[in-house]
Amino acid sequence: FAAQRHVLTYMEDAVSQLLENREDISQYGIARFFTEYFNSVRQGTHVLFREFSFVQATPHNRASFLRTFWRCFRTVGKNGGKFSGICCYLLTAQEYHCLLQLLCPDFPMELTQKAARIVLVDDAMDCLMSFSDFLFAFQIQFYYSEFLESVAVIYQDLLAGKNPNTVIVPTSSSGQHRQRQPANDCNPLEGVEASLFYQCLESLCDRSKYSCPPSALVKEMLSNAQRMTFYGFLVALAKDQAINRALGALPDKGDLFLDPAMDQELEKLVAQVSGLSISTPASSSGDTANMPVRNSLRINSPWKPLHHRRKMDAESEGSNEETDSSEN
Repeated sequence: FAAQRHVLTYMEDAVSQLLENREDISQYGIARFFTEYFNSVRQGTHVLFREFSFVQATPHNRASFLRTFWRCFRTVGKNGGKFSGICCYLLTAQEYHCLLQLLCPDFPMELTQKAARIVLVDDAMDCLMSFSDFLFAFQIQFYYSEFLESVAVIYQDLLAGKNPNTVIVPTSSSGQHRQRQPANDCNPLEGVEASLFYQCLESLCDRSKYSCPPSALVKEMLSNAQRMTFYGFLVALAKDQAINRALGALPDKGDLFLDPAMDQELEKLVAQVSGLSISTPASSSGDTANMPVRNSLRINSPWKPLHHRRKMDAESEGSNEETDSSEN
């Protein structure tokens, strides 16, 4: 059970966070730290602003990151639906990558590009994509990244007429993927026999130690096709709502822009900000009596942000010194 749930990964990270922030944690106590840390893991907020190596370390982390990305930026697609006639809120791969980096500063561009290629053709990477198209493609590419690397090897072997039983399962982290070999998918008559392709994928899923989509759903997806290209397979995975439900990170496409709980939180936040802007007098910078407390909007996983907060405090103090000197 401990290995299946990656308990050791979280214990090691918790201890690392404890040592890194021991001065701040001493004010709260170790027991409270571990309680809040594992509560944040359960709620999925523990991946916020973390390094990519941690974000992709476990299936739960990946699902949490996908859910966080959707909840933070779903308004991009929601607003785009209102103005889809003039394509106001369609974004490029680079712009989606910037959004990903707001949550994970060292998120690799390679994964974003691979997700974009599921939506777009290779020679049109600068084209615009809707939020929903990119999100479901990104989900497949990010969550099943090691599986897809092995699928690419199998597909190339089948095209070359090699024995597909010699499957290479990647052992490196998804942050160090090899460049995916371009598949000759331009001609719709090309590809491999779908039934043989599935037999190889079923064997891969049985012995892979990484996350794979349910083989029964993959079989159902391929049963209606005689031949299948590699990118056709990726597109089918991204569009299959049964696979999306089995993964469990995102809602169905029809409910993608519905999140009542988050809407209520946003309404409360807007009301608080509006109340502060009205009640706070427009006086000199020295009057801080009505300034909001910094910790009032603290997220549920405070230990990593504490490290960032110290940096912010240092920058803020430096900024105040410059302001004071300029006033003098």
